[in-house]
Amino acid sequence: MSNWTHDAILDALRGVVEPELGKDIVALELVEISGEAGAHGQGLTLQVKSSNPAMHARKRMQEAVEFALERAFGQPVECKVEVVPLKKEERTLDTRKVLPGVQHVIAVASGKGGVGKSTVSSNLAVALAQLGYKVGLVDADIHGPSVPTMFDVASEKPQPVEVDGKTKIEPIEQYGVKVLSIGFFADQDQAIVWRGPMASRALNQLFTDANWGALDFMIVDLPPGTGDIHLSLVQQIPLSGAVIVSTPQDVALADARKGVGMFRLEELKVPVLGMVENMAYFVPDDMPDKKYHIFGRDGVKRLADSLDAPFLGELPLLQTIREAGDAGRPAALQTNGDAAAAFRALVANLLKQLGKDV
Repeated sequence: MSNWTHDAILDALRGVVEPELGKDIVALELVEISGEAGAHGQGLTLQVKSSNPAMHARKRMQEAVEFALERAFGQPVECKVEVVPLKKEERTLDTRKVLPGVQHVIAVASGKGGVGKSTVSSNLAVALAQLGYKVGLVDADIHGPSVPTMFDVASEKPQPVEVDGKTKIEPIEQYGVKVLSIGFFADQDQAIVWRGPMASRALNQLFTDANWGALDFMIVDLPPGTGDIHLSLVQQIPLSGAVIVSTPQDVALADARKGVGMFRLEELKVPVLGMVENMAYFVPDDMPDKKYHIFGRDGVKRLADSLDAPFLGELPLLQTIREAGDAGRPAALQTNGDAAAAFRALVANLLKQLGKDV
């Protein structure tokens, strides 16, 4: 009987560390064993998955596996060792290279600017934090970073912190939310004029060089549009899904349709968790029984139905929402009122899409 049992092989490989992930390949469940073992492991096939797809990295992993087996069994290795790239859809929290401690990364996007995407992002983050979740918020709107103002931290400057021998950026924490924005790294009156590649590199650092730690949710406030920055970010960030924000008028809906289409591209395949209709209606304080649909009625709901996307709800056009954002205290912080209730309902519908209870 061969001593090359599956358990013995796994024990032998516990000392082989995936270099980019910093854990052993058995703990990361990167080893698959098939076949029946003969002498020296003949007849067995070991498939090992590597986070680095480069040929030289896979060759080093193969050599490390073969060396570990020879040392454990004290004999030449005649089993077949294959090292294959780890596919994107196979990655878990432990095998991610970007944001490994974040459970859900949700992009908030809009095809058109000025529809309230940053307002929705900020209030989603705060409402989730109020439910007890650990939340981060990345303001990736490179040409109009407004999250620092909405969180009353525009004058703050993130500080470096040492983590496992590496220098990281420490996010600013406010209202129970960890926040980073490109706006922290420029003067408030300074225009950020960067070409696509430079902008993409700077934004990537907000994800890869920051000390985010363990989070239940990260909300990413994307720039408006569907350009190069969006594609590079979406391809590198492990998104759980996207939320599309639009106002109900036709000119905004046309761009929102393109936003949904971007996430559904074959090379992206990001789930659209739902659509939000912002500035859906206006109710005057002196006429609470009147509801005015200034930008049209149910436009986003109809578009969501036509695209087979969930409709997460509508947000009213309220002065209190605008005032709260300008004052740096998102409306979701309020204990009562129509604004806070609307955002809480929105979060409840989003959590349902993710299979979570409120």
